[in-house]
Amino acid sequence: MVVEDKKISYRIYFVAFTIFVMAILIAVKLTNIQWVEGDYYRELAHERTVRDFTIPANRGNVYSADGSLLATSIPNYTIRFDALASKKEDFDKYLSPLADSLSVMLGKSKSYYYNRLRKARTNRNRYLLITKGLSYTEYTRIKSFPLFEKGAYRGGVITEQKTVREHPIGKIAERTIGYERLSHSGKNLEVGIEGAFAQYLNGTDGKRMMQKIAKSQWKPISDNNEIEPVDGYDIVSTIDVYIQDIAHHALLKQLEYYEADHGCVVVMETKTGYVKAISNLGRARDSSYYETINYAVGESQEPGSTFKLAGLLALLEDKKVDTSEVYDTHGGEVVYHRRKVRDSKKGGYGEISLARGFEVSSNTVLVQAIYESYNDKPEDFINRLSSFGLDKPLGVSIIGEGKPKIPHPDDKSWSRISLPWMGFGYGLSMTPLQTLSLYNAVANDGEMVRPLFVKEIKEWNKTIKSFDKEVINPKICSQETVDKVKKVLENVVKRGTGSKLYSPNFSMAGKTGTAQVNYGRGKGRGSEMYYSSSFAGYFPADEPKYSCIVVIHKPSIRKGYYGADVSGPVFKRIAQKIFTDVPSTNQIKKVDEKIEKQEELYASYYKKVQKVEEIMPNLMGMSGMDAVALLGNMGMKVRVLGVGKVKKQSLRPGKSLKKNQTIILELS
Repeated sequence: MVVEDKKISYRIYFVAFTIFVMAILIAVKLTNIQWVEGDYYRELAHERTVRDFTIPANRGNVYSADGSLLATSIPNYTIRFDALASKKEDFDKYLSPLADSLSVMLGKSKSYYYNRLRKARTNRNRYLLITKGLSYTEYTRIKSFPLFEKGAYRGGVITEQKTVREHPIGKIAERTIGYERLSHSGKNLEVGIEGAFAQYLNGTDGKRMMQKIAKSQWKPISDNNEIEPVDGYDIVSTIDVYIQDIAHHALLKQLEYYEADHGCVVVMETKTGYVKAISNLGRARDSSYYETINYAVGESQEPGSTFKLAGLLALLEDKKVDTSEVYDTHGGEVVYHRRKVRDSKKGGYGEISLARGFEVSSNTVLVQAIYESYNDKPEDFINRLSSFGLDKPLGVSIIGEGKPKIPHPDDKSWSRISLPWMGFGYGLSMTPLQTLSLYNAVANDGEMVRPLFVKEIKEWNKTIKSFDKEVINPKICSQETVDKVKKVLENVVKRGTGSKLYSPNFSMAGKTGTAQVNYGRGKGRGSEMYYSSSFAGYFPADEPKYSCIVVIHKPSIRKGYYGADVSGPVFKRIAQKIFTDVPSTNQIKKVDEKIEKQEELYASYYKKVQKVEEIMPNLMGMSGMDAVALLGNMGMKVRVLGVGKVKKQSLRPGKSLKKNQTIILELS
């Protein structure tokens, strides 16, 4: 019995000792958690219940050159309600007026909001949706409502802000204005002005501490942000909304009529290179047109006859031939290495000068001139094109500029027909904007400037950075060459392929272009041969202010495809409407300058008006006040008898007057 009692005692001691050891271990662990690992666990708990959320800064606005808003960030607010945040007495006191205010603003009945808020309180709902999609004005209004005015902690109002990018002028120039966003693959997409100048438009994000109240539901701890966001700078573009609207609708009208696949138009200020309008429209499946690709900047293709300007410049600058050189069009067809070059006019033009060949866009004339002049040393022609800057990108600010391709005799792809084919714009590629820059250089007396899309970067009214004219090539050729080419380009419109565009009231200069385009021989969209119609030039012809290019791809052949018919009218419509619709900004120069002839005429006039009338006028029936004033201006003294109109004058009409003579007037 004693032995059993001892065994029981040992077991009790063992259990007690085990419990004691476990108590010591627990105490050690608790001490370790409290003093050694405590900071880690406290931080972990804090992260899971309280977290800093990023408040995106507002992107800067994008403005047109005339101050119109092209792109802006609009804050969009969602309002939720923490039904347990407020005290019971506050909730009961303000529930009815709050429901009434919500009803007035949001349109539903007062009872709807009263019951909804009351139910949220009963169900302990801490994330009740009140409304979403509010503007800033609406947001500030709803924050002033009863109970909500007490803020997030005591009033239970939860505000969620999201920034939405809006284009106030709609789809016009949408691709050029652009955007910056992440693709589905996580790649940052930078398009147009928004993408190119993102570093300025993006501000500095702020931070706000928020507390977790339920799964995936957070509310602000206080009304104040921990770090306030700093908005981005504003961008002032070169786009003029008046000209942009003209260009967009002129292009759209022509695309719709000719059922074309896509097209673009660019209008550039000659002296500065500022792009005043750019429109890129592609055809959707429903036959509507919208901006999806910046064809003007990125689409590099064979330009066709608009490239003949480069050939003519090279011939004249290298003094290979003059514009008076005569060529035989050989019935409208010449052959080079068993490949035929044909004129659009069947039978050709007979024997005509180089200038006339350019005016009527004769392929045979331009090809003969270039082949005969450069065949022995084709690299001279390529080097001359390179001196114009045609083998390099323009380096525009917008991302995605297409690369020009000018073949060289050292290239593996060079063949015996490369040189003659370049004579009429084939076997090479350029973007519409690159082609326009060449025409703009001619209009600008040989100075080639870089196309610019942005004038300045601003913070409110303070200019952070301005973008002035950027010269690519101060003189692409001699003034003699420029003058000759200008005359030929003007004659294209007066009596050449662009004669349908001619107007005696408004001068234009330019070149038509019609190119055959073939993206490849494979199956699929765009694999078949089609026509590309273009027109490039400037206006007015005598004092160019704007240059412009229009390119329309794949017009309906049954309606027409020549550049003069398809693209030319767009150019003319833009040119004429710019100078009739756009508000005038003309300035009077040398307003204080004196002109000798004008001074002489003014002196003569002044002498006449200062001469005193020496004959007494007839004052009968004239009011007394007018009669006194008239005689006073003539240097006479007047004495008046009575009131009213003159019934008698002391000196009869026609009698001679003497200086300071007194005239008596009787009035009645």
